[in-house]
Amino acid sequence: MITLNDYLYSGDTVLKILHMYMNDLRSDAKKTKNEIDMVHCNLLLQIINLLEHNDFLTEQSQKIREFYKFMAKEYPFLAFTFKGRIKSLIRAEEKFNGYIVEFVYDYYMKHGTFPTSAQIKEKLICFRDLIAYRIVLSMPKCHLKSDENRDDVELKYLYEIANLLPEFLEEQGFTIESANGVLKSNSPLLNDNVKPYYRDYVSAGKNKDYQSLHITLLDNSARCFTEVQLRTKQMDDVAEIGAANHLGYEKKQEQDRTRRDQIPSGQCIYFDQAYERIKMLHELELSTLDVNMFAAVNNSLINDGCGLYRGRQILPYEHLSKFQNDLID
Repeated sequence: MITLNDYLYSGDTVLKILHMYMNDLRSDAKKTKNEIDMVHCNLLLQIINLLEHNDFLTEQSQKIREFYKFMAKEYPFLAFTFKGRIKSLIRAEEKFNGYIVEFVYDYYMKHGTFPTSAQIKEKLICFRDLIAYRIVLSMPKCHLKSDENRDDVELKYLYEIANLLPEFLEEQGFTIESANGVLKSNSPLLNDNVKPYYRDYVSAGKNKDYQSLHITLLDNSARCFTEVQLRTKQMDDVAEIGAANHLGYEKKQEQDRTRRDQIPSGQCIYFDQAYERIKMLHELELSTLDVNMFAAVNNSLINDGCGLYRGRQILPYEHLSKFQNDLID
């Protein structure tokens, strides 16, 4: 079995690793007639194209920047950040194989049989967040009235901005994609006409530790999908350095172990390979890796300048309230 782990100790760049991994995986897939590994190669090719032919990101980020400028004008009392990233190689690898493990497990539990390769391939089409932008907002204390609760105020503005974003970005050349009923919002703060487009991890999310609003866009000029996430500062802290980050990781590992126990080994090669690839990635000691422009002291202290473990940043914007030091009547 060809795995990403085999290529992380050569001192090569991420781009070189991607090319070697994809080429070897494709050769093996042709030899073994593994249709899912061929789809896997297509994902790796998408990432390669993002890194090699990324001129369109400049144009795309300028379109997103127009919404940044709009917010700076309409909400000068808010502090907010805009960030864009290309999903890291390790995260993309985990997510791709995670889709396979989850889908095969759920299908087997429901039907007692395994899905066909065609059914698994159809599931893998939904990978649409290789490029993502995150908007994080906060209400500075100096702008809060004495009787206001910061969480309530920030939530109000979060949904207000979510109501404005789809139409604004459509005018910039994006097509808003339906969420197909996944995590449809039940918040009265989100307008009915935009609810079909959002996956609402705030009002409809099952994991209350992780909260965010997600919307998928098609960039019509580049013909690629991108995702926009909207969060308050508190939501972002919990997701990045709080309970959602740590507990989500532990929960994912426990879920994977449970699924392995339920699926007979050797019965579905696609499940077996995806599970082993995820397991090997989870067991990585990052300090032992030898990847150009990447270094780690341990699995927490990481200097990732190449997008191996943490997404490569493509659009850093920051806006702090123009009146942050003013007293508010």
